[in-house]
Amino acid sequence: MEYESFYNSGMYSVPELGICASWVAQEGSFGAGQPFFNERTDVVLLFSGECFADPETRTALQQKRHQVGQASGDWLVHLYEEEGDGFFEKLNGLFSGLLIDKRQSKAFLFNDRYGVERIYCHETEDALFFASEAKALLRVLPELRAFDREGVAQFLAFGCTLGQRTLFQGIELLPGASVWSFEKGNCEKKKYFSPETWESHSILPPDSFITEFEETFKRVLPRYFESESKIGISLTGGQDSRMVMTCLPKAGEKPVCYTFSGENRDTLDVILAARIAEVCGLEHQILRIGPAFFSDFAFHVDRTVYATDGYLGSLGAHEIYLNNQARALSPVRLTGVFGGEILRGVSMFKPLHLAHRLVNADLAETVTSYTRRWSHDGEHPVTFAAFREVPEQRFAIVAASRSQVAFAYQAPEAIRRSADCTSSLVKSNNPLLSKFPTDMGEMGEASRLATALRRIAAKVACKLDYHCSEGLPHGLSSVDPLLTRISSALGIIGLHKYLPYRVWFQRDLAPYIDEILKAVQIRRSSLWNLRFLENMVSDHLSGRRNYVQEIDAVVTLDAVERLLFRDLPRGATLNHQRSASVTAVCNSRANQLKPSR
Repeated sequence: MEYESFYNSGMYSVPELGICASWVAQEGSFGAGQPFFNERTDVVLLFSGECFADPETRTALQQKRHQVGQASGDWLVHLYEEEGDGFFEKLNGLFSGLLIDKRQSKAFLFNDRYGVERIYCHETEDALFFASEAKALLRVLPELRAFDREGVAQFLAFGCTLGQRTLFQGIELLPGASVWSFEKGNCEKKKYFSPETWESHSILPPDSFITEFEETFKRVLPRYFESESKIGISLTGGQDSRMVMTCLPKAGEKPVCYTFSGENRDTLDVILAARIAEVCGLEHQILRIGPAFFSDFAFHVDRTVYATDGYLGSLGAHEIYLNNQARALSPVRLTGVFGGEILRGVSMFKPLHLAHRLVNADLAETVTSYTRRWSHDGEHPVTFAAFREVPEQRFAIVAASRSQVAFAYQAPEAIRRSADCTSSLVKSNNPLLSKFPTDMGEMGEASRLATALRRIAAKVACKLDYHCSEGLPHGLSSVDPLLTRISSALGIIGLHKYLPYRVWFQRDLAPYIDEILKAVQIRRSSLWNLRFLENMVSDHLSGRRNYVQEIDAVVTLDAVERLLFRDLPRGATLNHQRSASVTAVCNSRANQLKPSR
């Protein structure tokens, strides 16, 4: 997992407890100063991710004569000393960790409430192996280097695996809010939190919710700016960005703002983000897709698949490429995401509906079965968004704070289905930012009718641009030329979307796609219908059908087999970029910590 030159790493072991643990973290990150110890060094913490303490917690620990540093995680160890087993419920952030209490000859493996900071696990008769990246387990346990067919079926149905299942046989995910304790050769598996706790919160009146939401947001946001490194704010033209910008802390070094964009045309995100930065008196830069992205596309796909353990592939190859540019401006990226899912009832979780003949017959039936059974009816919408959509489908996007999610359960239905609470926050704290509309036509100075018409027009434009960049499903491909002509005449193409992978696969990246798919046919993978693959490539490259999602699935899973199963790269071979700290831990084969079944 140490595949960047700017990573810090280390190892810590307690042979008498059967524990051997190692860690990797980005320099300057929360976990770079670990292991964290108490004063007597008999309580040790290895940590991945971030955890935030309010000033009152730090003050209370100092009053009890604990030595609490200002820029490290040692306060976590002291909090455990004070709270004992109740420590885990006090944590706030996205994280995973291993806490070793030598006083009790006991260890705890734990993660955040949502399971966003992943821990992959494999149990044998005499040990538990776990790591925050699956490739670490695949390296030391070669017998696991094979696909889990149920996991692959879920991936092909939804673009992700569900629950605790992974792409890999014999490897599962630690459930969110887990705390597994190891003592005297036994493993006790518990959860310290359940979403039902928040679902039982009473619904607030609209005015009360808006007021408390604003107070909570303004109290929490400054914690994200407590960094010794320069902060970069990734801006868009939407509501979430304005919420962050309108409540920026006054003190400290000014952050730099930037927006990701395509090759040439400026999207609405770029245009509006520049105005937002100007109103706030901050520098703004545009980070674009450039020629090197296309010339080195094979490399970008491989590093994306490797860094994400196969959960992001060719259609996400731009992420690391653009984040490399962002890191050159600032090592810390702060952005507002998931506001639509958590606060406004927006969901991107849906079946992919890939071509049925893409995979072999047995696997096709399993994929179809998952698609037919899928439904989240009856599940609390905030629970679905925070505990399923974010950690399962979009786990690689680091976001969400605990306080915002918990508070969202108290939102009235009318508020949660609108932008009232976010619009009110922006208007009351920086009225200038509310004077011009967002990319989806929200806010701005206009009558209710004009605002409603503007929102409809923005949604139509966004949908048309989406279909022109990604294309309609393959069964409706014949309508694509008409939509493209309409969108071109209206000047919509490239206004909302800057990643036209469908067109790139047909044009700039056609040689790469053709080469990869031919190699897959030669290797005769058991997953795919090889006859269909041959027709699929020619149909997509000619424009007769849109198979961009199908191509992505084949390219991504083929890269998983090639990079993670057959010949795992060592060290910095792929020179990946990661935006979050990571930890690798594994339990040695010692009977003292034998997990229970």
